[in-house]
Amino acid sequence: MFKIVFRKLVSKEFLIEWRQKYAINGILLYLATTIFITYLSLGVQRGLIHPLTWNSIFWIIFSFIAINAIAKSFSGDEKRQQLYMYSLVDPQLLFAAKSAYNILLLTVFGLISFVFYSFVMGNPVANTPLFLINLVLTSVGFAAILTMVSGIASNAENTATLMAVLSLPIMVPLLLLSIKISKAAIDNFEILLVWKPLLSIFALDIIIVVVGLVLFPYLWRS
Repeated sequence: MFKIVFRKLVSKEFLIEWRQKYAINGILLYLATTIFITYLSLGVQRGLIHPLTWNSIFWIIFSFIAINAIAKSFSGDEKRQQLYMYSLVDPQLLFAAKSAYNILLLTVFGLISFVFYSFVMGNPVANTPLFLINLVLTSVGFAAILTMVSGIASNAENTATLMAVLSLPIMVPLLLLSIKISKAAIDNFEILLVWKPLLSIFALDIIIVVVGLVLFPYLWRS
């Protein structure tokens, strides 16, 4: 029963996204515009940007893409629809389903960002598998954080502004670890040499998801 309801909730998120293609198209346009403006602003030839600068700018862009992509996670639902859904579904199951969908969404956006960013700015990453593992783990953490914050922000006006204000301080520890691991990927470190930061980011993901599952029912009651 749990698996059936979970799949139904995740498929509902996909259907809503499919019907509102303008949201995804808007994020992709935001991504392309941001990367292109960054390229023009730096005024460097493709592949000549310093690897540390390349790394920092990528994660800054991805952080704001994540915030914009998940800002509508709860605010996109009407109040009547929320009330109806909350009366039918366990709040923890609802949070898990929205988080799972947002993880998939951010992972896809992360891969698209990496490919397009590498095409425009060049790709200094020597250990691509390590970079991609780091990207997926970061997407999990960002998705869980932003899903929870989106639930809080949906009860107030100026959702996008509130999302940025509330989520950025929480995202910073995860972001710092991500930058550290991706720098190791650029320097061609083996995965075994950075297992501690990888384990730390994995542990952070678990903690964030568990905290979200514990706290979301209290948010739901409000």
